[in-house]
Amino acid sequence: MVTSEYSAHHLQVLEGLEAVRKRPGMYIGSTDSRGLMHCLWEIIDNSVDEALAGHGSRIEIVLHSDGSVEVRDRARGIPVDIEPRTGLSGVEVVFTKLHAGGKFGGGSYAASGGLHGVGASVVNALSERLDVEVDRGGKTWAMSFHRGEPGLFANGAPDSTFTPFERESVLRAVGKVSKAVTGTRIRYWADRSIFTKDAAFNLEELEQRARQTAFLVPGLEIVILDERSAERNETVFRFDGGISEFADYLASDAGVTDTWRLTGSGTFTETVPVLQPTGAMVATEVERSCEVDVALRWGTGYDTTMRSFVNIIATPKGGTHQQGFEQGLIKAVRAQVEQNARRLKVGNDKLEKDDILAGMTAVLTVRLPEPQFEGQTKEVLGTPAVRQIVSTVVARELTARLTSTKRDDKAQSALLLDKVVAEMKARISARTHKETQRRKNALESSSLPAKLVDCRSNDVADSELFIVEGDSALGTAKLARNSEYQALLPIRGKILNVQKASVSDMLSNAECASIIQVIGAGSGRSFDLDSARYGKIILMSDADVDGAHIRTLLLTLFFRYMRPLIEDGRVFAAVPPLHRVIVMNPGTKPNETIYTYSEQELHALLTKLTKSGKRWQEPVQRYKGLGEMDAEQLATTTMDRAGRSLRRVRVQDAEASADVFEMLMGNDVAPRREFIVDSSDRLARERIDA
Repeated sequence: MVTSEYSAHHLQVLEGLEAVRKRPGMYIGSTDSRGLMHCLWEIIDNSVDEALAGHGSRIEIVLHSDGSVEVRDRARGIPVDIEPRTGLSGVEVVFTKLHAGGKFGGGSYAASGGLHGVGASVVNALSERLDVEVDRGGKTWAMSFHRGEPGLFANGAPDSTFTPFERESVLRAVGKVSKAVTGTRIRYWADRSIFTKDAAFNLEELEQRARQTAFLVPGLEIVILDERSAERNETVFRFDGGISEFADYLASDAGVTDTWRLTGSGTFTETVPVLQPTGAMVATEVERSCEVDVALRWGTGYDTTMRSFVNIIATPKGGTHQQGFEQGLIKAVRAQVEQNARRLKVGNDKLEKDDILAGMTAVLTVRLPEPQFEGQTKEVLGTPAVRQIVSTVVARELTARLTSTKRDDKAQSALLLDKVVAEMKARISARTHKETQRRKNALESSSLPAKLVDCRSNDVADSELFIVEGDSALGTAKLARNSEYQALLPIRGKILNVQKASVSDMLSNAECASIIQVIGAGSGRSFDLDSARYGKIILMSDADVDGAHIRTLLLTLFFRYMRPLIEDGRVFAAVPPLHRVIVMNPGTKPNETIYTYSEQELHALLTKLTKSGKRWQEPVQRYKGLGEMDAEQLATTTMDRAGRSLRRVRVQDAEASADVFEMLMGNDVAPRREFIVDSSDRLARERIDA
């Protein structure tokens, strides 16, 4: 019963790990799979911090078949001696006390991801069972916990009888090892009364995080062993190239520049409470150092890929280090564009951040003691002084690279400035076009390409734009379309391959410019899906090799410069028939027309007709192109909504799709040749017009 009375006896004080179990979302973000994975990161990051400090070069992560997960390392091992203030072993302090650990005083770790001292204890509080083994001092020490409470289990099963310690906790010595052998093994079973029923460890996400960590700590080997299936999959990650190799891995387009490395450091002071030997906390001004390491490169695309880290902890929502990076980047590039304004023909236009970030892949890492994060999930760095340090380092190092007199640096710098200015001009052009554009008025109709055969409807969702190959097909399509909601735009031959061309070349190409102008939503970063003039974009090309090539070129244009249309499922490929079979019926019964869409389908049909004793007109008509159909045939098979077939173009995986487009349409010939050779066995030779 809720009452209006409110006094001190209504206040509830949650002590120790009770607070974690009462409000788990405060510590791990959520209680679904995301929170379950966050618990695992907390344990893994402790081992990574040891590797970062130079202790241990291998971490093993085992997903057991019983739902538990185990993390093993060969680092120094958790301290097993008695902590004087609590009278407890170091192992028990780490796993049962909030805000306790080796990362506060600064003596054990110069820079670490674990900062709040709650990671291991939070995981323990949210576990049905947690077992820890430590190799240290020539012995193997062991301790078990049930929902954060130390004690003993009857056997190895998580649901076995648990007996808590009554008088004092015991860190058991369960074996002997060489004194040179040290390390920690932690295995835990998540408490299913805390987490949602469908919460599960995501192997793909785990591998992605492990790969990322291996990039950030060169020489560290991370092994993932999945024992949840009979196959026992094992994956090993190790990269010695560091973040330069990481940036190359993330980049999906051809390079305008090599991967550049920008490094530097700076110092700052901050006032922090420091624990004195007497136990008192005294506000003390300390000097901190911040190391900055950046790997970045620019490619021919316009997408930006940015990864930022603080002490190898990912900060997906950025923070002061990312703000400083962008500030230094803009300062350096703007200065160089201004110095080369005459060559670049910049005029009075000014670069914006998005112009510079277009096509950039960057990995930003900073290392500093005791960084300030916003929340336990550590997604945003809050230390104010880091912004200016990162900005200064990036501006200085990038300026040195852009003004270098080395031949390669000079050539790449010139290409980069050309790209940045082209992005700026494309943005200004698109904005001007967007501001002047209107739908369905006299002013607009005069600015659209004359060859556009528009529809009458103003309903965007119901309207369709057919991009038609050739003028001959256009003539037939005009008669076959429903002029109320179907518009036609003819293109001549094969358009520019935009995977190889620059932005300015694409915009100056008449066919590409016409398509972008007719769709009316801009291109690249300025593309606005809500401004698109048509609900469906349908590519209608001949059912031959040239038609397939034209369709691929068009899809390349849409993928690179109007991708939201594909992502929203608004781009389709028409499926015109390959054959027309006229089945002759006896007597006065009219003949039947059947269309087939492949050689296999034709042979199956003819076999069926033969078995049924039916005859057909010879020769069977084979359509070489859309222009060979009359209006009625084109409408029935390809344009009429009642009977046509359309293939929707989708992007399930943007990175994989980008790789495919780069292979098929990019500058590098070798992968394309290898693909063609490997795929030749699947080619239907009868489809080649030769």
